[in-house]
Amino acid sequence: MACLRRDVREWEERQVRKLAGARHAPADWIQRARIVVLSWSGMRGPAIAEQVGCHLETVRRRLRRFNAEGLDGLGDRPGSGRKPRLTQAERSQIIALAKNTPPGRPRWRPWGELEADDETGPAVWTLDALTAAARKSGITVGHSQVRRILLAEGVRWRRTRPWSTSKDPGFAAKER
Repeated sequence: MACLRRDVREWEERQVRKLAGARHAPADWIQRARIVVLSWSGMRGPAIAEQVGCHLETVRRRLRRFNAEGLDGLGDRPGSGRKPRLTQAERSQIIALAKNTPPGRPRWRPWGELEADDETGPAVWTLDALTAAARKSGITVGHSQVRRILLAEGVRWRRTRPWSTSKDPGFAAKER
């Protein structure tokens, strides 16, 4: 069992005790502070693990880290967690795709005809079309991930449909 160091400064102890009793702090920090405070009160590892609701090895690891790093040992180490699958450049490329005109959307040409750059391409961006275009450009990405990226950046991939648009040829006459 890791023994707590004896040279704990007064301000450090005050901070740990305050954090252990906090209600509006990250739960993992509160749990780690409680482990340290219970150890100061003389409880042994198995009893601490039972009271805090974690594994004995977690208690040992946390106490060792607190001994080595002090108050900073209660936090997470930098770089913990899953690494992003896409680089920032790939994310930017997906956003740029959504902001560009879809290849199948017809546009007026200077010679007066309505043509699309790619007759087989999508006329409007959908998540499936954006995902396919991203994969075509070499980005391995899923449908839901494209959606999350666009939502996080506030990018609209769909055109808004005005309420007055109708496929009925006599719509304008009926409207009056």
